Amino acid sequence: MLRRLYQWVIDLAERPSAPWALAGVSFAESSFFPVPPDVMLVPMCLARPKLAWFYATICTLASVIGGLAGYAIGALLYESLGQFLIHLYGYGDKVEAFTQAYQRYGHWIILIKGLTPIPYKVVTITSGFAHYSLFWFVVLSLITRGLRFFMVAGLLYWIGPTARTFIEERLGLVTAVFAVVLVGGFVAAVYLF
Repeated sequence: MLRRLYQWVIDLAERPSAPWALAGVSFAESSFFPVPPDVMLVPMCLARPKLAWFYATICTLASVIGGLAGYAIGALLYESLGQFLIHLYGYGDKVEAFTQAYQRYGHWIILIKGLTPIPYKVVTITSGFAHYSLFWFVVLSLITRGLRFFMVAGLLYWIGPTARTFIEERLGLVTAVFAVVLVGGFVAAVYLF
């Protein structure tokens, strides 16, 4: 079943509509969706390694635009939608501490958390809630999200065929490691937030 799902994702990654889907997932992940765009970026880069830089650009720009939506949720809709999303992801009791940390370490919070598997939507919503500088939020988001996605795309561009063979031969292991990293990001966010 896992192999069929993998093949379905690879086939999907080769469709002309794949970049639009990648943009949609990247946008949503930065504001409300729990699944990172890597689940599409990786197979798309494996399916078409020559377009890896294009895909990383799509991820970066859509993620920053989605981050602006998350920022708006925090700044304008925190009492309704923002608070609901923060509580949904289990961070409701940590927002005040995070807001105070923003006063001292806002730049570092965005830079570090934007590179990790810690859910970026928590950063975007809380940035808006804390009224962090919108200019610096955009600049730092472009840096950190771009760095993350271009590192993944670059790695797959340079070792694409080898990576694809490795993934296909060890699909169960790769899926398990990805799941552990994803869940670990959520858990780390709860305890390190």
